[in-house]
Formats: sequence, C-alpha cells, structure tokens
Amino acid sequence: MTHFAFPKQQKEPLDDAAHVRNAIARFNQVEGVTEKERDEAWKRIKQAGAKFDIEIKESSWRELHHSKK
Repeated sequence: MTHFAFPKQQKEPLDDAAHVRNAIARFNQVEGVTEKERDEAWKRIKQAGAKFDIEIKESSWRELHHSKK
C-alpha cells in the first residue's frame, strides 16, 4: 500500500527514502491543496523521514523556500 504526503490527492508517495526526498524537493510545486493540507502533509513527510533516517532540518514546510539546497 502506497502512503502519500497528500493522500486525498494521491500526491507525493512516501514509500522509501528516495520518495521522501522527492516529496520534499517538490513540496512547493503541489497545487490545489490548502495550507492545512500542507501542514498535515509535512507531518507525514517528517514521520517518513524519521522512518527512513533522513535528516530534515526544516521544522515547517514554510521554511522550504528559505533553505539552501
């Protein structure tokens, strides 16, 4: 069963480390979602990141556009 950052829209799968990194990279490109849905998606991404031992420095998705990649 695939888990998504945005399950209602079935966007940004979180089934392995590569998917989690991709979800973070593409997070701001997801369209048609509310800020509440983004907040919930970020929580799912953070949980998946912990599961796959991925360090996520940002505490909120709102910090993503300020991050240096």
